[in-house]
Amino acid sequence: MNRIDRLTAILIHLQTKRVVKAEEIADRFGMSLRTVYRDVKALMEAGVPIGSEAGKGYFIVDGYHLPPVMFTQDEANSMMLAGKLVEKIADKSVREAFSSALYKIKSVLKDEDKDYLEALDSNIKIYFRGRTEQNDQFPDHFMTEIQRAVARKQVLKLDYVNQAGEVSQRLVEPAGIFYYSLAWHLIGWCRLRNGYRDFRSDRIKNLVNTGEEFKVRSTGSLKEYFQAMYSSNQNLIQAVVVFDKKALLGRPLNSTTTQTDLGDCIRAEFLMDNLDFFARWILMYGKGVEIKEPDQLRERVSELSEELFHHHTRERNLVK
Repeated sequence: MNRIDRLTAILIHLQTKRVVKAEEIADRFGMSLRTVYRDVKALMEAGVPIGSEAGKGYFIVDGYHLPPVMFTQDEANSMMLAGKLVEKIADKSVREAFSSALYKIKSVLKDEDKDYLEALDSNIKIYFRGRTEQNDQFPDHFMTEIQRAVARKQVLKLDYVNQAGEVSQRLVEPAGIFYYSLAWHLIGWCRLRNGYRDFRSDRIKNLVNTGEEFKVRSTGSLKEYFQAMYSSNQNLIQAVVVFDKKALLGRPLNSTTTQTDLGDCIRAEFLMDNLDFFARWILMYGKGVEIKEPDQLRERVSELSEELFHHHTRERNLVK
């Protein structure tokens, strides 16, 4: 990236947050803090109203906005691909918002880029088993409101249906959202149960944002809560699997709680409630996957492999 492009990118980055640390800019663009200071000074000398707070970072003075920026072809392509994934794992409210944003992106592209994107769009398909059609009992349009409540720290009122079909009304202080076991989950403090609870978004019958703001409880990070939830919930199984990048063929890993890039491999952690389904999915990657834990997942994959071996051996002998 040349310096002009980098200065533009830094200016855009500064507009994404109220205050941006110099270390954050250095990490993103792979440069030294000294270079960050020099680039920010160059932007200020060019007339960009950038302020700074000691020990906090840089900020753009209120009222200043960079003129509309043209997207590159690669950036537009990546947004379109993201849209394909959103169609599969997001609810109606998020799908509609993303679709609207994508139209705005397309509207500022050059004509040749629009033609390129249209040609590419018809040749990208994503098959994902996790999404199922919603029925009338569970509306499919709450995720956008849940995200607002998480960001604004506002209490939600839910009509929630448990696995037995029983409906209860809950007042929930939302802490965050996770995607695991092929569904989105709202994690929040339930005032009825006086503790953190896990609510599957596809089991929320009705949802209202009360507008009441709450103070964040000092119970540790969401990651720590996730570990506590796993420890206390016998229905959830934690799996650690290492994938050879060649076996992944560039496909993203969905439903992971964490991912670590190990160079030629990716170490992924999952939380699941169906060991057999997960074992059958793992088989798709053949020798390109190594199961670190748990032992029962490794044993189930071995059993399935043996069943396949005997099945195909028998079929071959019958043909002979």
